[in-house]
Amino acid sequence: MLCDEPTGALDSATGIVVLEALAQVNQTLGTTTVVITHNAEIADMADRVIHLSDGLIADIRCNTHKKSPRELHW
Repeated sequence: MLCDEPTGALDSATGIVVLEALAQVNQTLGTTTVVITHNAEIADMADRVIHLSDGLIADIRCNTHKKSPRELHW
């Protein structure tokens, strides 16, 4: 699944619902989801975070301490 700014125009409560739905789909179906966002906080729930700069990969990190959507600070 490819999600471009899935919480961009949402209030924090609705954003959490959307992120929980995405996490549930991943867990239930075992799918891969790519989330493109300017909200760095959302990266805390990802398995892997890839930062781009000027169209190039600037950094890749694996997230060993993932947060649930409800643990994110908006």
